[in-house]
Amino acid sequence: MMLANAQKGTRMPTWEYVTTPLMIHNTTGILNTWGAKGWELVQIVTGPEGGLVAYLKRPVAAAGEAS
Repeated sequence: MMLANAQKGTRMPTWEYVTTPLMIHNTTGILNTWGAKGWELVQIVTGPEGGLVAYLKRPVAAAGEAS
């Protein structure tokens, strides 16, 4: 499928990622702040020291596009 898209000139999306700690008392506010900046939540995991960590992604703007 990816090869067929490449042959047709269709560009696959590219992504940038960020991780951020989540404070249990304000998870909604933290995630809404990132979401307002175009970030999409991918996963929440327990960090190495026991806190929550959110993994987020957003599309990388193509050359000439506003981000």
